[in-house]
Amino acid sequence: MSTQKLATWAYAEGFIAPSELIERAGAEGETLGAVPVHPAVGATLRLLAAALAAKTVVEIGTGAGTSGLWLLQGMAPDGILTTIDVEAEHQRMAKKSFADAGVQPQRTRVIAGDAGQVLPRLNDATYDMVFIDANKGGYPLYVEHGIRVLRSGGVLALDNMLWHDRVADPAVRDEQTTVLRDLGKSLREDDRLLPVLLPVGDGLFAAVKR
Repeated sequence: MSTQKLATWAYAEGFIAPSELIERAGAEGETLGAVPVHPAVGATLRLLAAALAAKTVVEIGTGAGTSGLWLLQGMAPDGILTTIDVEAEHQRMAKKSFADAGVQPQRTRVIAGDAGQVLPRLNDATYDMVFIDANKGGYPLYVEHGIRVLRSGGVLALDNMLWHDRVADPAVRDEQTTVLRDLGKSLREDDRLLPVLLPVGDGLFAAVKR
């Protein structure tokens, strides 16, 4: 890849800067091991939520609230973000970030627990968007529930689908890489979806449910 291409790529990835609040939430989250979404991924999520005028969004993996803040910026003013995380400390920090951003409490539903146990309780075909950024081994299960709860025309989005540039290298066959590579190929062929894999951040897979 040419030096100019790399510079162009870096320019595009840095084109939309995160707010000071999102940067602060990301930095605080990293101290707890909650890696924030790349700003280019956040901006894409905001765009997708805005294009949908999303009123109901499910996020699997709250982290410190950075991706939630991006999503809320794009959602309808009365939209509700349901966010699920197994780490209570991450969610405490996310709630603080939402409050600092002036997000009304009724606009977020923060659920503590294992997403594999929480997701089955969500209703079918009632959500505009589902974003997944949690433990990679759980992605296949989360995706199936994500597709189930999405309405027709809703968007499924998965972060880290290039997994540190490992997915594209067929010689790399560790468990996490293999799970994500196989899942991407499976979703590419899934007749329920219209998919795309975007080379932003660590790789953002997005698809519209037919």
